[in-house]
Amino acid sequence: MFKADRIIAVDIGASKVVAAEFRLPRSGAPELLNYGIGELGVAPDKDTDVSAYVVSSLREQLHACGIRPAPLFMTISGQSIFPRFVKLPPVTRDKLWQIVRYEAEQNVPFPINEVVWDYSVLGDLIEGDEASVMLVAAKRESVELLTDCVQAVGMEPEVVEAAPMALYNAVRFNYPGDEGCVLVLDIGARSSALIFIEEGRMFTRSVPIAGNTITQEIAKEFDVSFEEAETMKKTHGMVSLGGVHASENATVDRISKIIRNVVTRLHAEVNRSVNFYRSQQGGSPPRMMLLTGGTSQIRNLDVFFREKMNAVVEYFNPFQMVSVSPAVDEQQIARDVLRLGEVVGLALRAAGLAELKMNLMPPELVAQKRFRRRQPFFAAAAVALLLGVLSCWYGTASVLGVRQSQIRDLDDRIGNVRMIEQHLKAVTNEKKLAQADADLIADLISRKTRWIEVINAIQACMLDGMWLTSIQPVAAEGDKEALFVEISGRGFQDKLLLSDRQDATALEIFRNQLRASPCFNEKTEIERAPAVGTGAYARDFTIKIGLRKPIKLR
Repeated sequence: MFKADRIIAVDIGASKVVAAEFRLPRSGAPELLNYGIGELGVAPDKDTDVSAYVVSSLREQLHACGIRPAPLFMTISGQSIFPRFVKLPPVTRDKLWQIVRYEAEQNVPFPINEVVWDYSVLGDLIEGDEASVMLVAAKRESVELLTDCVQAVGMEPEVVEAAPMALYNAVRFNYPGDEGCVLVLDIGARSSALIFIEEGRMFTRSVPIAGNTITQEIAKEFDVSFEEAETMKKTHGMVSLGGVHASENATVDRISKIIRNVVTRLHAEVNRSVNFYRSQQGGSPPRMMLLTGGTSQIRNLDVFFREKMNAVVEYFNPFQMVSVSPAVDEQQIARDVLRLGEVVGLALRAAGLAELKMNLMPPELVAQKRFRRRQPFFAAAAVALLLGVLSCWYGTASVLGVRQSQIRDLDDRIGNVRMIEQHLKAVTNEKKLAQADADLIADLISRKTRWIEVINAIQACMLDGMWLTSIQPVAAEGDKEALFVEISGRGFQDKLLLSDRQDATALEIFRNQLRASPCFNEKTEIERAPAVGTGAYARDFTIKIGLRKPIKLR
């Protein structure tokens, strides 16, 4: 358990900031003392740095609620993270971290030094058996952007947790006796998070269909601004049920049909995720669906999913097992309950009652906190050193009669210090040389990894009946970076010229798939595709592929 009697939980989403104060008793669940929710008010179609909005909203909520400084726990949104689920071979506990780090380097789609990451073992780790591990990574700059906002209001986070993980902890604590698979659908502003919770399993996925999708469709249909459409959604929004449920108000009826169309697309994504979870993760079909998030407040949403899903559909209540102070307005918390799941999960983490414990704290912030914890020891060492100097001075003044002997002794000490200094210089030089070698090796490994990713991406795009004959990097004369890759290959005539689609050949489909790959760009073109010879069964081809990021050659 975290050693404090109060904590502050901050959930920073795409459109809101939630700041909540919890009391941590000596035992048992935390208690909500106060909370505030601030809207950021930034339209998704505006490329705006939200830092100032987050700082202003967070400072306003803390001041309005009278929340005094305390240890702070915060979340980052699910759309900012990269969750990966891996199976590890039988491993001992002392080797676990090394293997997990290797898996992180292979599975995270960015260089490992550009992300912050952590992991958690799902289920019990039994030596000699396979282990299921969940990796969570986020771009370092995205996390630092939010931690800087928290520091700008005069506080410093103790834990940075992904919002889906905090929500997972809140669900597991408040629904302890549920068996089978529980699907949590957290519908936010910019994305919706799906969290599958099952004994021994956990899976999460983020889809880009959420509240802003509805608002943008309303704005397009009524030809109004995003802000006006948002107001219309909040005032008239509901899911159309059709038939006798249709509204007599034409505007309400149009909005409800727009919302139903978007929610239908969301349901299709839910079905795809369920099928993936069952086939790839070995999970069971959901027995219960819990709706949460600000957008889930739209009327008839639970009725819609109850009709579509073969499962019990309820709204998630994060306060079934977590108490609320009598000072908190009951009507207000009833309106906001679907937006407080993440802060409850953070409070459970602080109280030591969370199952998943991952921390995406930026390394620089970790180093700063470690240095501050050591400052008292540095001060004590300085005082001890000063007392030692004063003692030496006093002793020297009291034994003036042996002055010469002390001078000779001092000369000997100076000589020893100089020898130590020379040794330290030699060690420092060796360290610099070793660091240079390490940097060179790291660069070589990074380039090798990039080429492996390029080759794997090409292979993933190849169609049946094709094979490669050569892969060459392409760079301008004297340039040290490859901007293109030229691949040569061959394929059967009938395979390259024909396809299931009438508007493109198999070779054009291959090129288009390369363009769509995250490794390559739109400058990917077919250079040539001549037949091998008259009546030949095969055809050569050459494609010049533009790299999305240049790769160093030397």
